[in-house]
Amino acid sequence: MSGDTVRGTTKAEQLYRKLVESSQDAILIKTLDGEITFWNRAAQRLYGYSRQEALGRHIGMLIPAGLKDEEAGLLRRLARGERIDHYETRRTTRDGRVLDIDVTLWPIRSADGTITSACSVARDITDRRRTEAELAGLLAQRRHIALALHLMGTSEPVPGVLAATRYLPSLLGQGVGGDWLDVIDLGAGRVGVFVGDVMGRGLDAAVVMGQLRSAARALALAGLPPAELMKALDVFTTQTLPEQFVTCVYLEADPGRGEMAVCSAGHLPVLLVGADTNVAPLAVPVNVPLGVGGSPHQQVRLPLPAGSTLALYTDGLVETAASDLDRQLELLSATLRTSFAAGADLETAADRVLHALLPSSTTCADDVTLLLIGFPTVPLDSAELTLDTAPRSVRAGRHFVHRHLRSWRLDAVADTALLVTSELLTNAVCHARGPLTVRVWHSARQLGVEVTDRSAPRPQARPADPSEENGRGLLLVDTLADAWGTRPTSTGKTVWFTLLTARADAGPPPPFPRQAYAARTYSGAGPRTDSRE
Repeated sequence: MSGDTVRGTTKAEQLYRKLVESSQDAILIKTLDGEITFWNRAAQRLYGYSRQEALGRHIGMLIPAGLKDEEAGLLRRLARGERIDHYETRRTTRDGRVLDIDVTLWPIRSADGTITSACSVARDITDRRRTEAELAGLLAQRRHIALALHLMGTSEPVPGVLAATRYLPSLLGQGVGGDWLDVIDLGAGRVGVFVGDVMGRGLDAAVVMGQLRSAARALALAGLPPAELMKALDVFTTQTLPEQFVTCVYLEADPGRGEMAVCSAGHLPVLLVGADTNVAPLAVPVNVPLGVGGSPHQQVRLPLPAGSTLALYTDGLVETAASDLDRQLELLSATLRTSFAAGADLETAADRVLHALLPSSTTCADDVTLLLIGFPTVPLDSAELTLDTAPRSVRAGRHFVHRHLRSWRLDAVADTALLVTSELLTNAVCHARGPLTVRVWHSARQLGVEVTDRSAPRPQARPADPSEENGRGLLLVDTLADAWGTRPTSTGKTVWFTLLTARADAGPPPPFPRQAYAARTYSGAGPRTDSRE
């Protein structure tokens, strides 16, 4: 026997056996029929069977009941000469535990090239799978938190307003961010619209977004015009949320008057799609973002033509590393133009915008928010009358409103409307400066009356002492009107109320065309001014 051979085994073969036995991976060899012919120490540790228990047994002792066909398929592939790398599956141990394993298999050939058996190298990945599942759960929780923040405070769509929204959270990092949008029923046929973006990503940005969205909604419902609202939000951001910068745009739309007031804090331009499908950006001054402080925010009043649609969005829709911003804005305008020219509704147009600007939306590097909002194509019937602050104006105002109620065939709500109108006019004559303007309007579902004066203090409903002659008017208004409120004007204030005309009709009201917000995205319509409406 030569020096290189010990008891019929070469030193090289002994070295290979030592390497295999010392491997941390479970190594076994099986015939193409599945009989185990080799079993190293790591296989014994992993599966729990000793070498004596495993050799000569069928590989099926390791296969869970539901995977018998899988093992047969692997043996057939090995018989064809295939190598199978990092195949993830499950195996059963001697004590009945089921492990997740990563296995690599390859065929073993004889000297003449015939496949005689197969080698299997397996590694336990149960802990890795558990960690991956926990990580996936945490990511899902973060995304749930982000969506919960974006859904916070939402309610039904605003009656008579068509809207379609899309919100795609960033798929990078934590998958959450600071984009938000909101549509708010301000009462008296007016609608408030917000879109904003907190700079940065992650839960911190999402939490700041939630705070700002709540503050903005409260200020809008309090009747602050856009410039004053932006000033208040800027103070809130600067003092309460230091080192935060926010871009946003807020507009008050009054479809009945065909106008809107808009204020932008460093945000991208709002696009207006006209009834003729032409698309143009609104001519709005771009003020500094919220959080900078010390700079006034300027608002503008612009026409809102009947049949118009507004497109509001955040930078995630148009700013990408591989494209020019101006070209993306041109593409957005062109997509809106062709979509509406083809007769697309808002939901279809929103889908087309995402497809055109974000063809690979599965890799969004930033949050994407899009809001398309359309207004009625038919103007409201309305009329105005100017009065002085003399007592006779109460009677004149009542006659004016009554005449139009008759012409609009709204006699069923006339008694209530005239009583509440009298209270508002009496309050204005007694406590405000003139001239007074009475405006009456109606839509398919409600009647509205507005009294505008030249005094800034807003009336407040209060309980009256039994001995007082005054103090009950606004409580009466609150009781009889379906909704009422006040809002500042450039020279004073407006006090308004609405009544639902549908209740007085013999039949149901004409249906409002509504388009639901996409279920896969954020649904952003705001609550009504008065829950009874």
